[in-house]
Amino acid sequence: MNLLSCSNNHCVLSSSLVAATDPPLKNLKVSIGVPRFGFGHRNGSLRNNHRVSKIVAYYGLKNPPYKLDALEPYMSKKTLEVHWGAHHRGYVEALNKQLAKNDVLYGCTMEELIKVAYNNGNPLPEFNNAAQVWNHDFFWESMQPGGGEMPTLGLLQQIEKDFASFTNFKDKFIEAALTSFGSAWVWLVLKREKKCLAIVKTSNAVNPLVWNDIPIIGLDLWEHAYYLDYKNDKAKYVNTFMNHLVSWNAAAARMARAQAFVNLGEPKIPVA
Repeated sequence: MNLLSCSNNHCVLSSSLVAATDPPLKNLKVSIGVPRFGFGHRNGSLRNNHRVSKIVAYYGLKNPPYKLDALEPYMSKKTLEVHWGAHHRGYVEALNKQLAKNDVLYGCTMEELIKVAYNNGNPLPEFNNAAQVWNHDFFWESMQPGGGEMPTLGLLQQIEKDFASFTNFKDKFIEAALTSFGSAWVWLVLKREKKCLAIVKTSNAVNPLVWNDIPIIGLDLWEHAYYLDYKNDKAKYVNTFMNHLVSWNAAAARMARAQAFVNLGEPKIPVA
């Protein structure tokens, strides 16, 4: 970890695996007993046949909270089709195949699964796929049509408190993204113990949940996140995210929830 600053619901079920569909449930986990029909029924012995087939459901591919072309011209429909429809879907399907073979991890929420599978820095095989499923859901929800501009009210006040100004925060976030090497993520998080906002960089699939931080914004820096639209111009992609895509509405909602767990003190009262 690098700490840079601190100042449509349906699902296809099978006996071993749930295929990712559009749009299935994110965290559907059920076990349903289904009677076996067949010769026992014809012989009139169904009432005495207590055997059941177990149907289990794992995780589904969650839709972004907007249409796939809603972020154009800043993020194309083609990018969403490939990034969400292929890469993200692939993580979901690979995770479900792993969980079908591991009863110990079955039944966890996605956040629980990530923390358990991280295994104190010695990740279990399921960690990368689980974390990437969560990371991508969080990333899609960190953007909105007509995004960018500035946060407001309490979130803006906290940013100004911890980074001196919004402009300074923005510069540091962009710098963190541009100095990240290879496959990486950059996050705005709320540090529980220090009770402040911070910018954190992670590599590969790792996210701030494993250190008990509360993510507020997440930016995907893997090459497949931007290559179709921006080729190798990562700087243009990062600046476009901050100026036109980031959802401060989603960030404010996350910050409000986070304050149920972290007491940041009384908010400043704006002077008229």
